[in-house]
Order: sequence, then C-alpha cells, then structure tokens
Amino acid sequence: MIRTIIFDLGGVILTLDQPQAVRRFAEIGLKDAARRLDPYTQSGIFGALEAGATTAGAFRNQLSQLVGRQLSFRQCRYAWLGYARELPARNLRALERLRSEGYRLVLLSNTNPYMMSWVFSTDFDGEGHSLHHYMDACYTSYEMGVMKPNDTFFRKVLMAEQTPPSACLFVDDGPRNVAAASQIGMRTFCPENGADWTQEIYQYL
Repeated sequence: MIRTIIFDLGGVILTLDQPQAVRRFAEIGLKDAARRLDPYTQSGIFGALEAGATTAGAFRNQLSQLVGRQLSFRQCRYAWLGYARELPARNLRALERLRSEGYRLVLLSNTNPYMMSWVFSTDFDGEGHSLHHYMDACYTSYEMGVMKPNDTFFRKVLMAEQTPPSACLFVDDGPRNVAAASQIGMRTFCPENGADWTQEIYQYL
C-alpha cells in the first residue's frame, strides 16, 4: 500500500525549459552553455554544485572565470531559473489534494542553492507560499551530497523517512531516475516533462 509519494521537482512540479536555461547562461557570457548543461543530471562545475561538492560562492567564482568577468549571485540565479518555464496551478492543487487524502509528500530533487533560493521562498507559488507549504519533507542533492540516479540518494531518503520502498511511489520525468528507483523496490511513474499527471497518478496509488 502506497503511503508516501516522492516527487521530482523539475519536469514534474515545475515544467522544465532547458533551451531557456541555455539562453540565459549564454546571455551572462557562457558561450558553450549548450554543451555544458543537461536536462536531467549536470556535470562539471554544474554537477559539482548540484552534488554538494562545491558551494554557491565557489561555483559563482568558477563560472566567472569561464565567462571572463565577475558574476553576481543574482546573475547566476537568473540563469539557473531559466530551467523553470512554468509552475502549473493544477500541480499545486493536486499536491494539496493528495496531502488531504492522507499521503505523505516528499521532494527528492537534483538541484542547487540558486534554484532553491526561489523554490524555498514565499515568491514560489505567487500566493505567498514556498514549496514547504506543499511538502512534508524536502531532500535535495546538494544538501544530501549525492545525485540521482545514484541509488544512495534514494536509500538515504528512505532511511530518513523510515519507510520501506514498497510503500513509496516515485514520480520523475527522467527514465534513468525512475529505473534506479524501481530497482530498489519503489513503485514508479514517469510522466513527460510538462504533462498533466494530476489524474493519471491515481492509477499508481
């Protein structure tokens, strides 16, 4: 019986727009942004930031070296937020409904401090709420020191939640992430980026 629903952020709760992120990083001076940025799992200095191997300040300094000028936190944040195309209201209402139905909702996301400075702020939903308003717990790659699809990330979350994988539904738009979660015993649902999953999710519960 499913008691906990574990959600990805980008591609599920938020609609991702990688081309917009590439354009924004190029706008602040990163000429090879298209080569460096990935839709699902980052690498290089971007991966180090999301894996918690470097700080937001160190990342900013490294990116500044790549572009040849000193960048501000605001400029880096502007570029990272290019990944967020839309926050559909239907998704937020679905999260509220699922919680009211007794499910525990958990975030498990490959992300970084720049993105989460918005997501964890009261500017997030346009209604004065951060993501914490909709989730019972949030686990991020940069805080946990590991990234999906590494199964260590999933196991750390399961241990923190004190729940068996069989009692969890994992919702992620990344096929590799879903496959990793399935291998350790979670039920999984892989909607496409931006798809309306709000009714289909009940087929998995």
